[in-house]
Amino acid sequence: MTYEFMSPEWIAAAKAIGDEYTGRVAAVAIAVRVNQVITDAPGGRRIEAHLDTSTGATVIDLGHLDEPDVTITTDYETAKALFVGQDPQAAMQAFLGGKVRVEGDMSKLMLLQAQRLQVDPLTAEAAERVRAITAD
Repeated sequence: MTYEFMSPEWIAAAKAIGDEYTGRVAAVAIAVRVNQVITDAPGGRRIEAHLDTSTGATVIDLGHLDEPDVTITTDYETAKALFVGQDPQAAMQAFLGGKVRVEGDMSKLMLLQAQRLQVDPLTAEAAERVRAITAD
């Protein structure tokens, strides 16, 4: 079954996948709290979400964190390509093309991105499963 990216159902399914890998994948070495503002979502909606790696796991959920390290604002299609596609080239092109606005400690975001380039097989497997539940 597939779900719309960042819908409550997608978040729940992505969390369930993540839970299956708890203790089996390498911990995230970069502690960063990221608020996400996603514009132009289906129906013209604006989505507020967050990503938090401060526990060593990558936690994604709806709503904003208090005192984030960084806030990223981007359109829905770009957010989907960055977070589900996890293509470093697409991320760089989106940033250079002005599709991603970053406020806060960009160095933490860059360190996190660099760590994501060194993905172990189980983390890659989990990411592929999240891609598989994401509707086109």
